[in-house]
Amino acid sequence: MERSFPSLPCSFSSGTPAGGGGGGGAELKEHGSDGKLLSMRAQMEQHRANPACSGCHARMDPIGFALENYDAIGRWRTKDADSPINATGELPDGTRFEGPAGLNELLMSKYREDFAGAVTEKLLTYALGRGLEYYDQPAVRSIKRGAARDNYRMADLIAAIVDSVPFRMRRAPEP
Repeated sequence: MERSFPSLPCSFSSGTPAGGGGGGGAELKEHGSDGKLLSMRAQMEQHRANPACSGCHARMDPIGFALENYDAIGRWRTKDADSPINATGELPDGTRFEGPAGLNELLMSKYREDFAGAVTEKLLTYALGRGLEYYDQPAVRSIKRGAARDNYRMADLIAAIVDSVPFRMRRAPEP
């Protein structure tokens, strides 16, 4: 099944930037006006200057910047495009953090409930093989409550998902 996100101006649908690639603003410019290779952070800062993209990227980019020391295959690096990596981030509410450790600390303290809820929903979506519906929300809340009692241990979260009504009552796809 092909997924598309028509409400997101920056998103890609069928491999084509939204807006046909012309005005959607989805393509990143790898080189600056001086011809020098830009770091990913600099490319994203240019991209975020587009008002159609800035709303979402203001929320997403800081999280990605915190992980910028990792390359595409997970190796640690200290430079991108011959520039030192700046792994700091600032959320729209002004909360600042630096690098993976700072992001982890932030997610496990200030945004613990939000993070746990997102992980629960994504794991349940994967386990069910479909998107979540309104009628799945009681199970999501129950799983989250149980996970909170167990200090959000991954093993307990997975066990709660496997024991949930949506998972136990799912149907196999028809051949």
